[in-house]
Amino acid sequence: MSAATAAETAQDLPTGTVAMIAAAELDPALMRSLTAEFARRGTVHAAQAESFATPSSGIQAVRWSVTLDDSDDDFGSQFLVSLLEDAAEQLRGRQPSDNPEVTTTVLSVHHRPTGQMMLVMDVDSTLIDQEVIDLLAAHAGKEAEVAEVTERAMRGELDFSESLHARVAVLQDLPEQVLQQTLLKVTPTEGAPQLLETFRRRGYPAFAVSGGFEQILQPLAEQLGLTGYRANILELRDRKLTGKVTGQVVDRAVKREQLKHWALDSGVPVSNVVAVGDGANDLDMLGAAGVGVAFCAKPALAEQADLVISHRNMQLISYALGLTPLEVPAHR
Repeated sequence: MSAATAAETAQDLPTGTVAMIAAAELDPALMRSLTAEFARRGTVHAAQAESFATPSSGIQAVRWSVTLDDSDDDFGSQFLVSLLEDAAEQLRGRQPSDNPEVTTTVLSVHHRPTGQMMLVMDVDSTLIDQEVIDLLAAHAGKEAEVAEVTERAMRGELDFSESLHARVAVLQDLPEQVLQQTLLKVTPTEGAPQLLETFRRRGYPAFAVSGGFEQILQPLAEQLGLTGYRANILELRDRKLTGKVTGQVVDRAVKREQLKHWALDSGVPVSNVVAVGDGANDLDMLGAAGVGVAFCAKPALAEQADLVISHRNMQLISYALGLTPLEVPAHR
């Protein structure tokens, strides 16, 4: 099936600015009020509601395809942002204590990709729930040392390359089999298989680039059906980790360049690339992409992203893009 045919079958949102709000509990009357206000200022092409699962509980989401009368400038999008933020403020006090977040996104019609798209994702705490270096450090009984280095990096005392080398050093002499043991503890983030299926069934490529480790990412990429991947390689000697990585460190600059390389190789305009990450190491990658998505991210990244998803379900990414989420086939 061609990408165009698959997209038509999926019944994606019609052309327009995509506005979305998601929370554990949405007030139907408030959602109707938003729809009426959007219609008063322009045209509502579609309004849809969907439920999604998260690790803590379910969430409800509503999205609209909207054309505002003054949408030829930034004011149209800013008006939608303002209305959604006002609604989010009304909802926040009503959310359950274990799931208090409210996600709001606006993707302008001028910013919304048309034609073939491409997905590039960070891995640790994005595509998967875990930080692999922490899982490996637990095998060595060195969680405290790794946490200390991570904290120094967050304070700006170390750059990513320095912090990676320092954290990997504590893994020296771990037996090779800890890699397989660690892989068994890795779980894809809720909604990740469905997000990838949404792209795959349209013929859109999907990649992962990670400051983590290829020995973990390679089998995960095969399991999830990724088009390609790149990560650091842990050095092994005599079936033990040496405490070093081989080759060029995958830092924020490498992530950006890898995104550009994949886009060129896939024949996809960079403006149609969707990049997803959660931390400072993803800043350059999100900045280079047509749509940068901060997923359950650190504040520094969220401030620079085009879309900010606060709930831990990756199907919300496709929902915010105007794509209809697709289920993973039973045989996969």
